[in-house]
Amino acid sequence: MSKLNIVILAAGKGTRMHSNKPKVLHEIGGKAILAHVIECAKALSPSKIIVVYGYGGEVVREALAHENINWVKQAEQLGTGHAVQQALPFLDADAETLILLGDVPLVDVEACLKLVEKSANTLAILSFNKADPTGYGRIERSVTGNVLAIVEHKDATAAQRNIIEVNTGIMAVANKHLVQWISQLTNNNAQAEYYLTDIVALAVAQGIEVVAEITTDEWSVTGINSKVDLSAIERVYQNRNAQKLLQQGVTLQDASRLDVRGILSCGRDVEIDVNCLFEGNVTLADNVKISANCVIKNAVIGAGTRVAAFTHIDDTHIGENSRIGPFARLRPGTTLAAETHVGNFVEIKNAQVDIGSKINHLSYIGDATIGKNVNIGAGAITCNYDGANKFRTVIEDNVFIGSDTQLVAPITIGKNATIAAGSTITRDAPAEQLTFCRAKDQKSIASWKRPTKLMK
Repeated sequence: MSKLNIVILAAGKGTRMHSNKPKVLHEIGGKAILAHVIECAKALSPSKIIVVYGYGGEVVREALAHENINWVKQAEQLGTGHAVQQALPFLDADAETLILLGDVPLVDVEACLKLVEKSANTLAILSFNKADPTGYGRIERSVTGNVLAIVEHKDATAAQRNIIEVNTGIMAVANKHLVQWISQLTNNNAQAEYYLTDIVALAVAQGIEVVAEITTDEWSVTGINSKVDLSAIERVYQNRNAQKLLQQGVTLQDASRLDVRGILSCGRDVEIDVNCLFEGNVTLADNVKISANCVIKNAVIGAGTRVAAFTHIDDTHIGENSRIGPFARLRPGTTLAAETHVGNFVEIKNAQVDIGSKINHLSYIGDATIGKNVNIGAGAITCNYDGANKFRTVIEDNVFIGSDTQLVAPITIGKNATIAAGSTITRDAPAEQLTFCRAKDQKSIASWKRPTKLMK
């Protein structure tokens, strides 16, 4: 394949979305619609990608600032031909250009590749057959099947409106032709716009072959113009994800009740129950089982681990053969080693828990380092926040923390120590000993001042 430029048309306002957000920034599978199109473009290894943007302006650019993109603003929306005209200064004279649409998130890489391979000496367009073609540009062919023109719906005759082969808007062409044809476009039509599709008739007039590749995957060329479209394509996207997982050997209790908003990587014999949501980058190792109604984001879950229902996991690493939930919440910065147990209504944040430790009931563990084979009883909490600053709790190996205990950080509990139930521990507890606290009197201190935040 020769040098390739890709132009993505993404300037539309999306009035029917009824939203202040630019249409191309609405999300499918947790990723902006335009980001899906850019991903397809990058898969084709172009020499450059040009995005023509308009409505939303800098918001669109900022959202995708990490991408290596040439951005071109279409200040006035005067049609698709006018949009491409804005990109002409960025095109390489010796290249072919593939034109994609920024609101078609399921665009197929293989279909695009086929167009590009035919575009050196032809104008290659992508079409499909639509049972109800209302609103679409019709592919007009000769009696021998040659493409003659694309006629927009508003400009079509009654006979032309009976044509069911329609234009997708995706096309590929050599830049030496594209530059010439764009300069010849006029806006003498029902919408007073410069139609990119008019270059088909210009190509035919010059004796240049126009090839229309018909795709059978309508969803891959379907644009999003409303929240109804957004919802429909979201379900198609999720179903396709589910089918890929099934083909890889993942067990899904109901493929229609799975949402992946990012990348989900699964080992062998993984089982996922209904209504689970995976966000960001999630890795499930061999023999992991995820029960119903879990939300898992940016996590690595080790082999053999079981995650019970209604568990929320965010930015967490879990070792193998662990037991999590139900109704557990693991917050960012949490690392659990192998064979750990985190039970119902336990919340852990920014904590490291070593091999074999258990936090089974109704506890909060925040900003803590917990050793091996520690048992933390029901209702125990680390008091990591004094109202202004956060401090760390260290619990060494083989410690037993009794129920309803408060550990007021900063504090260290030594190896093999036992903390009696109902204690409020404010000083380091020595190793190998029982430590308890029983207050007989309640006191108030009138002159006490709440701590202020320390400057970093």
